[in-house]
Amino acid sequence: MCEQQNNIIVSDKDPLPVTMAVASLRHTLEEFMRTTPLPLAQGLYTFIQPIQQTDPLLWLQSQTLFPRTFWKNREKNHTFAGIGAADSILHDEPGRNSDSFELLIGKLSNKNHSARYIGGFRFNNLEIQDETWNSFPSFSFVLPLVQLTVEDGSCILSAHLWIGTGEDDVHKAGALLSALDSVIAETQPDGKNTLPALKKITCIPDREMWTDRCNKALELFDSGIMQKIMLARRTVLEFESSFSPLLFLINYPYPQNATYRFAFEPEKNIAFISFTPERLYRRDGQTILTEALAGTCMKETINGSDTMASEMLLSSEKDIREHAFVKDTIYSELQPVSSSIEMEENLRVLQLNRLAHLYSRCTAILKPEFSSDSTVLSLLHPTPAVGGVPKEAAITRITELEPFCRGWYAAPVGWISRNGAEFAVGIRSALISKETTSLYSGAGLVKGSNPELEWREIEEKIGDLMAITRQRA
Repeated sequence: MCEQQNNIIVSDKDPLPVTMAVASLRHTLEEFMRTTPLPLAQGLYTFIQPIQQTDPLLWLQSQTLFPRTFWKNREKNHTFAGIGAADSILHDEPGRNSDSFELLIGKLSNKNHSARYIGGFRFNNLEIQDETWNSFPSFSFVLPLVQLTVEDGSCILSAHLWIGTGEDDVHKAGALLSALDSVIAETQPDGKNTLPALKKITCIPDREMWTDRCNKALELFDSGIMQKIMLARRTVLEFESSFSPLLFLINYPYPQNATYRFAFEPEKNIAFISFTPERLYRRDGQTILTEALAGTCMKETINGSDTMASEMLLSSEKDIREHAFVKDTIYSELQPVSSSIEMEENLRVLQLNRLAHLYSRCTAILKPEFSSDSTVLSLLHPTPAVGGVPKEAAITRITELEPFCRGWYAAPVGWISRNGAEFAVGIRSALISKETTSLYSGAGLVKGSNPELEWREIEEKIGDLMAITRQRA
């Protein structure tokens, strides 16, 4: 028995196996189109079917409809995987980041309040893009046609029918039925989930150029132009053959790490993925939760436990100073647009497998006139942890000092709706394109930084991803 409320149609309240759930959704959609007066009113119609527990990532790996999208929050209580695009919002013209943010929010204002779009932005939309990032425009967000969601223990398969202005509702319903017909219930066996052999590794910049660029940055600190800058490295991996980018997520060796998991695969075997520990912000109405994450300890270099890593970070003048830049900047940026701000005074330590980071949380209530995500995105991106201090000068210097285009690396990635949003900072990431994978990671430089130690820090930060390339069944 299906129930309908506010354009949300529940096929059956009892959880079903995926195959039966797809059939139930298909039947409900056909019945809906047969009994509802046409043409349909503009808007989103969501068909929902609870399902028995299913791994969203393994389910997604089995699907053949693109784009494929994946999100898992850091707390691991909200995961969703999507295929196809019921609706998309994208833009691919150079311009200020703030213009991109405003354009997205403007287009989102005509969407349903609860519709969640997943995607990402470019780090610097004024930067001249190279062909490496051809499949990733200024921003791209999609509402999946079919989505598998696990939230607080509940597992749901949903189908989205979006009817835009002037669109043929019968044609759109037909596309959704075809998407349901394409759903594969079975997940692939483990034997198929291995990466091909790795042939070659290239670092851009190489070690000599890295030292030179770091020294140029340190000169900026001495002259007083900059207080902090994050410089990144691109590590290019060449494999024997093309492969599914989702294998990086499936084979991630440290599932308990406190990281977000994000994947955006617009076409087969081309994707941007991120295992980032850094939240940009989460918004629920006018309340936002953000954080300062900066200051790093490499556990391998001290042969230390979590406790030793915490003690080292909390007594490191350099790391505390780096963290303070981030924390103070976030507070000062939010102050003019917030009616209240609560910034933690005591430092926390976020523990990962190889690393530990200094970490402080901040909660703010936005003033009504500043409660748009475009305002928050413009204020917080890029954070000092991935840009620098001062912000605009850092963005300019990054373009001058880094010998590659950042694309979506270190940019906001996540989901957004009119009701809420959650964005992570797309670091510890990889751009997979057929046989070639580029790993991106960086290090925050302040006065007194050592280029050799920062190189080793990047090695540690990409260590988890490099471990994946060596895994075999």
